[in-house]
Amino acid sequence: MNPIIQTRNLRKVYRMGDIQVNALDGVEIDINAGEFVAIMGPSGSGKSTLMNIIGCLDRPTEGHYILTGENVSDMSKVQLAAIRNRRLGFVFQSFNLLPRTSALRNVMLPLVYKRGKSALAPAEREALAMQALKTVGLADRAHHHPQEMSGGQRQRVAIARALVNDPVLIMADEPTGNLDTKTGDEIMGVLHELHQRGRTIVMVTHEAYIADQTERTIFLRDGKIDDEGSF
Repeated sequence: MNPIIQTRNLRKVYRMGDIQVNALDGVEIDINAGEFVAIMGPSGSGKSTLMNIIGCLDRPTEGHYILTGENVSDMSKVQLAAIRNRRLGFVFQSFNLLPRTSALRNVMLPLVYKRGKSALAPAEREALAMQALKTVGLADRAHHHPQEMSGGQRQRVAIARALVNDPVLIMADEPTGNLDTKTGDEIMGVLHELHQRGRTIVMVTHEAYIADQTERTIFLRDGKIDDEGSF
């Protein structure tokens, strides 16, 4: 086993006046390299909070989050931003593409933020971005803007952007949520291809038939793992 993600007694507490909300309450999970895992749960279950912590967008109140063997639980915002840029790729429900920028330039964005010794020349950035677009079957749309593309094509661009830094983990937050069933199935096909090539993918979804296509599903309820896994 080669764990990419390990959480131990993970807790996230939000305070609203005198009220304390336990968004996560002692969550412990292990996700190994090469796994394709879905996270499900009803509204308020803590799945978005867990996703934010796994994606280094937030820090736990208590407990430990270990990413590729490194405890990132107490890192500063600047350190977490560096971790996100180097090790993680994100795919969002709403695509999050710059509307007046070509697909190629959108995919290049994570490479632009590389600094110091890891900085790349413009030609290198463009070559890597083009390769990522080829991986998702969109090399012929490299110079088109998002408004010239279908929803499925936009999500493929977003997946290419997630891939361009060669991350150890791809985080997909409702990647089929804004798509019709046929297009959603096509996007799942792209994710399956990436998984078959060895990519580790963690996906939040509210669709059971989408979760059923992954290797296993982690169910959350009231901030805890629900072993019964029923909603």
